[in-house]
Amino acid sequence: MALDYDALNENVKKCQYAVRGELYLRASELQKEGKKIIFTNVGNPHALGQKPLTFPRQVVALCQAPFLLDDPNVGMLFPADAIARAKHYLSLTSGGLGAYSDSRGLPGVRKEVAEFIERRDGYPSDPELIFLTDGASKGVMQILNCVIRGERDGILVPVPQYPLYSATISLLGGSLVPYYLDESENWGLDVNNLRQSVAQARSQGISVRAMVIINPGNPTGQCLSEANLREILRFCYNEKLVLLGDEVYQQNIYQDERPFISAKKVLMDMGSPFSKEVQLVSFHTVSKGYWGECGQRGGYFEMTNIPPRVVEEIYKVASIALSPNVSAQIFMGLMVSPPKPGDISYDQFARESKGILESLRRRAKIMTDGFNSCKNVVCNFTEGAMYSFPQIRLPPGALQAAKQAGKVPDVFYCLKLLEATGISTVPGSGFGQKEGVFHLRTTILPAEEEMPEIMDSFKKFNDEFMTQYENNFGYSRM
Repeated sequence: MALDYDALNENVKKCQYAVRGELYLRASELQKEGKKIIFTNVGNPHALGQKPLTFPRQVVALCQAPFLLDDPNVGMLFPADAIARAKHYLSLTSGGLGAYSDSRGLPGVRKEVAEFIERRDGYPSDPELIFLTDGASKGVMQILNCVIRGERDGILVPVPQYPLYSATISLLGGSLVPYYLDESENWGLDVNNLRQSVAQARSQGISVRAMVIINPGNPTGQCLSEANLREILRFCYNEKLVLLGDEVYQQNIYQDERPFISAKKVLMDMGSPFSKEVQLVSFHTVSKGYWGECGQRGGYFEMTNIPPRVVEEIYKVASIALSPNVSAQIFMGLMVSPPKPGDISYDQFARESKGILESLRRRAKIMTDGFNSCKNVVCNFTEGAMYSFPQIRLPPGALQAAKQAGKVPDVFYCLKLLEATGISTVPGSGFGQKEGVFHLRTTILPAEEEMPEIMDSFKKFNDEFMTQYENNFGYSRM
């Protein structure tokens, strides 16, 4: 039978997605048994208690129930600017939120995205080169589907990496070409390492066609400097690679020394020939930042220097799904065009968004300091994004116990952590890491008031684990 396991598409069986893998499934089982589980395995802010921003929910509520706009008392329940924005977005649709939009997204919302990009970068943006998508992940999958022709096509991906990339490349039958970030240099990127990765891939008959950057990093939390981005863009120019810029955490910055700078801005600043020739696709989402609207599934990608005939083919691929989620498109419009000073809802919106970002900055420090206080744990500071990625220096006794249990060492450690504390994390092996080095990824999203207790629980487990398994033969280390 076609859906017998042995008859399945082999690419599906090879595909792995650790964020919802063994640890998550075990955590779900324990939760059903009544154990309190803290799901820090995925960047899902609202699931961990973050409250939705008021203004966008008001606007979308009115769009979902447009009959409320005809109620004479609507002004008593909703502010005038939310009512006006709801009417604006409904006027952009062909029949409200229940009607399909253009396969690229509502033209009016794409125009708002282009205006946001222009304000951010100081350079023009063409709405015709912006596609709205069901979350950034769907956009990444669409573009990789167009780039990968077969197993000889390679995609340069940072390691550690978000497993969306490894899973999608496997699913599409391509080859992942890893380039390793340097943990000792705060997860920095060395262009010499990129050259070595490309040369090694080509020696194996692989045609490297694209490069992925995740900025700020997931799972590593680093922010790329302007100089680093220039090096990357120059490298892509020399090697004729399309650059895929995963910039979904651009609002999540927790230090002042290295602000977010988009790859497009740096590319345009570099001038000709780079600004005219380097092919770039940039991704953003409503799921991260201080919005955290993961369940809405709203995203976009912008194409730079992509030939018109290729854009037509990408449109054809998007058309297969008919239309991205329309309510999510409105969330995207609201994200890129939020209330402005002087608007009725501005003060509340500014207060809510500032409160979320300031709390995330404090939580990033609490978590980093907490990990670094633990035995055999070292953690770089989370400069951006939503995660900590501490290195766990496992003693030989733990490595032996993991082998006997038939588990990868960091999976063994994370399962023990889950059973003891209810903290659900993702082992570093799910993101890729250097041989003999072990990590875990956790979000910084648990409620701020709960963070000290969570870190105390982690420290108690970790230090007891290390004492139980340590001996005199040394530790895994960088």
